[in-house]
Amino acid sequence: MKRLLSILVSSALMMSYGVVIADSHEGDAEEANVASPMEMYSCTYNDGKGPADLDAATEKFNAWADKQKIDDYSAWTLVPFYSSAEQEFDVLWFGASDKAKALGRVQDKWLATGSKEAEAFADAMTCDTHAAFAVLMMKQPPQNEDDSNFIVTFSDCEIAEGMTFDDLYMPIKEWGEYKAENGSSAGHWVFFPSYGGGNEDYDFKWVSTADSFESLGANWDQFSESGWEKANELFRGKLSCDSSRVYVATTRRSAADDE
Repeated sequence: MKRLLSILVSSALMMSYGVVIADSHEGDAEEANVASPMEMYSCTYNDGKGPADLDAATEKFNAWADKQKIDDYSAWTLVPFYSSAEQEFDVLWFGASDKAKALGRVQDKWLATGSKEAEAFADAMTCDTHAAFAVLMMKQPPQNEDDSNFIVTFSDCEIAEGMTFDDLYMPIKEWGEYKAENGSSAGHWVFFPSYGGGNEDYDFKWVSTADSFESLGANWDQFSESGWEKANELFRGKLSCDSSRVYVATTRRSAADDE
């Protein structure tokens, strides 16, 4: 995850990637911050197919990417752990580059030269959704020696009437710092829908990570014991989020700057 998911903060990004804000910190000069793009495929295994077939298709994808000298694209697959029937898929594929232009360059090459490799994915699973998000990092997680597998949580969030994301930026940042001060190593991001949707019933997705289910459980315990009071202080009357879906994530490809 490291650099590619270390995405700088922007605001009012529901409709574009390019908006920039100044993020000022006490004692520091203002810094311009720009969002980064991420694509998502939602997929279901075909009859008789499963994770081994996805692994084989991913190997072909990585061989293709190496041949094309693609070093600016990272990818992860997410498998539901805590979920409901509303998550009508078996696996999610997320892919990211630092810039939307770089992501688009990878997509151009894939469409032009990756037909054989695409067949391997199509044989393994059917993907009924291809969407894109503008992703903003709110709290960077620590670097781990092994980030091949980790835990990801997603919550859909609605901003209260009369509020904007600008009103939530500092509370979300403060929440991440509060959690870190109380032993959490979770990373926090917000995902704004950009392409491929149109019927969203949320303003953004709040995404966080944990390096294990034990870490996730420790975050849960801290919230139950006292964290809920801080959450009420920061977000009551400003933000409403549903219960989190939890996924087991596997790193499938790491960009050169992400290693």
